[in-house]
Amino acid sequence: MAISTADFKNGMCIEYNGKLWTIVEFQHVKPGKGGAFVRTKMRDVRTGRIVDNTFNSGTKFDSVRMETRKMQYLYNDGADYNFMDTTTYEQQAIGADIVGDVSKWLKENDEVTLQYAGEELIGIEPMMFVELEVSETEPGFKGDTVQGSTKPATLETGAVVQVPMYVEIGDVLQIDTRDGRFVKRM
Repeated sequence: MAISTADFKNGMCIEYNGKLWTIVEFQHVKPGKGGAFVRTKMRDVRTGRIVDNTFNSGTKFDSVRMETRKMQYLYNDGADYNFMDTTTYEQQAIGADIVGDVSKWLKENDEVTLQYAGEELIGIEPMMFVELEVSETEPGFKGDTVQGSTKPATLETGAVVQVPMYVEIGDVLQIDTRDGRFVKRM
């Protein structure tokens, strides 16, 4: 579907120079002399890079439909991560290169959101908070109660996070996947 700069909205996905871009912010400018134009900040969907662009008012673009699908993570077979649509029970294998760093928050049977631009998978978003078990950490010392002191802990998925000194092996922790921060012990 063709749209013009007058139709721009934050979060909208467009095709420009053969790439998919989401509009981060935009501003219509009407100078005293000359034609109106639109100043934009756009994020490359594949790389995440943000670029500033200026377009003449009324420039046409192809709009790309953004869609999200809830899926359940099943397992990793070494090469691919396998997900299942919980309504149709269709399974989908996704390469490790696309899953990327999200893999450190994936535990079997957890729900994730797959993001599509048209028919192309562009990203995977884990749940905002996940509960993972500590598989490895140094023991806390009795009396070591310095406020705010932390130590590294390796979780069951291989992710390493900073945790308070009282956390021990076998504890189940709630982790914020947006920044990898310890929230609380369950």
